[in-house]
Amino acid sequence: MSLETEIKFTLNGRPVAVRVPATMKTLTMLREVLGLTGTKYACGEGECGACTVKVDGKTLNSCLMHAVDCDGRELVTIEGLKTPEGMNPMQQAFVDHGAVQCGFCMPGMIMQADYLVGENPRLTREEAQRGLEGNLCRCTGYTKVLDAVASVAEKKCCGRL
Repeated sequence: MSLETEIKFTLNGRPVAVRVPATMKTLTMLREVLGLTGTKYACGEGECGACTVKVDGKTLNSCLMHAVDCDGRELVTIEGLKTPEGMNPMQQAFVDHGAVQCGFCMPGMIMQADYLVGENPRLTREEAQRGLEGNLCRCTGYTKVLDAVASVAEKKCCGRL
């Protein structure tokens, strides 16, 4: 018998209340309970960044966080980045710069990149590279990813976003 707990939190700007087993990870809750499949399961050990989400404004690997620890917090997934007009600037930059290959790691990569530019609009290419070290991609050489991040940082820094 699995003990379940009701948790209440904000997900992508909306209040959510769900019952989850005490041992369930946030990633599993997002994908299997809430049907948000943009956040990907890859390593399950916090090594690849595919499951990156924002919790209370900071990024973390959702495969490492228990769902019950979401109680009272604010979560943003890749689905929550969209704007009323469509993709947010980071999502659009990844498309515009051809940074998306198979797409599997991209939700986590975009979440981390969006966080980095949000924290530092004057982000240098080297800082972006360092900040994305925990997000692994098997398809790209990261050049186009860094181009995308740099383009958003430049626009944000210059007040064009």
